[in-house]
Amino acid sequence: MNLKDIMAISGYSGLFRFVSQGRGGVIVEGLIDKKRMTASGSSRVSALDDIAIFTDDKEVPLKVILRSIFQKENGGPTIDPKSTPDQLKKYFEKILPEYNREKVYPSDIKKVLTWYGLLLSNNIIDLEEDAETAETAEVPAETLGEIKE
Repeated sequence: MNLKDIMAISGYSGLFRFVSQGRGGVIVEGLIDKKRMTASGSSRVSALDDIAIFTDDKEVPLKVILRSIFQKENGGPTIDPKSTPDQLKKYFEKILPEYNREKVYPSDIKKVLTWYGLLLSNNIIDLEEDAETAETAEVPAETLGEIKE
């Protein structure tokens, strides 16, 4: 699962695949509609590889969370991201029991589950990759609790 080329862009729904560096920003392609666009230098663009989830004592890379969901669901879809906040929290507790309930909001959980669905439908989630690498990866600078679209 190579998440360094998959991006979230503030103000846009869905995920984007990095295509190229352009003059005014980066050129990306939507995973849903496959349309290309330029994300300007002033847009907040975050590679999924740089995102982590707050826990009570550390940050867990998004890659580890996605892999946990994939394993829990046996490679299938997850609960509906439009579920109630209580349902989302209960589900996420099964994935990451020690997540920080003050910093990780239901909207963040919804975003993770939506991203998981997009990655799954585009065959980007791959369990065959070295799981040890993902679990021992350096903690990213950004955290999902800080990303607001």
